[in-house]
Amino acid sequence: MSGLLALPAVAEPLPSPRPRDANAVVAQAGKPVPVAGKPAAAATPPTPIIPDPRKRAAGGLFTSFDGKQRAEAAKVSAYLSSLQTLVGQFVQVGPDGSRTTGDFYMQKPGKIRFEYDSPSNISIVADGQSVVVRDTKLATQDTYPLSQTPLRFLLSNRIDLMQDTKVVGVSADELYISITLEEQNPLVGTSRLMLMYGVKDNQLKQWTITDPQGYDTTVAVYNLDSTKRPDPSMFKIDFTNYSTTRQ
Repeated sequence: MSGLLALPAVAEPLPSPRPRDANAVVAQAGKPVPVAGKPAAAATPPTPIIPDPRKRAAGGLFTSFDGKQRAEAAKVSAYLSSLQTLVGQFVQVGPDGSRTTGDFYMQKPGKIRFEYDSPSNISIVADGQSVVVRDTKLATQDTYPLSQTPLRFLLSNRIDLMQDTKVVGVSADELYISITLEEQNPLVGTSRLMLMYGVKDNQLKQWTITDPQGYDTTVAVYNLDSTKRPDPSMFKIDFTNYSTTRQ
């Protein structure tokens, strides 16, 4: 799918949803959300940092990292492993520059929910095994194996990026540690996930998915709270009802 979760292009079959290109679903989930009339948030929504495609990590079979880079990756791994729950808001910029916003809720292992703000009709739910992309306006729902999404690493109880993923790039400056992972799928090609971690506040800041066609979707997260425990029912998937009203 999607820029948001980098799901495979072929979903598991369901009784009713029509076939769609999963790589385009989230990037085209909604129109830009106007600022006027939107309730004030606890923090100003960030402006996502759009990576320069010309500066992508080269990667390759013989990629190596020095001690500093490994220490930076270990720091990010420790942070991700420390999270058990996380709630917050997000700002997404699609390959065409479209901007959408919403809320997300995470509970390890394997559970996450993204709710897009109006006028989008999209919600995305992972229940630990499957991920569904639901469009309430079209009354469709596409299902994918969680195991085939790069963001499954964020939802695992413990993660060592250098050991458990294919890291092709590690860089750092005074603001961010950036780590790029590569995923190779024999059916759809190679995709990448670049994580950006804030050096000053020690929190996940954003990720960018590069799909097999080379298009980027960037998601910046904010108003993060790791103390709240989401309602477990938020992560339940109804595989029979395709037009359930968003909660």
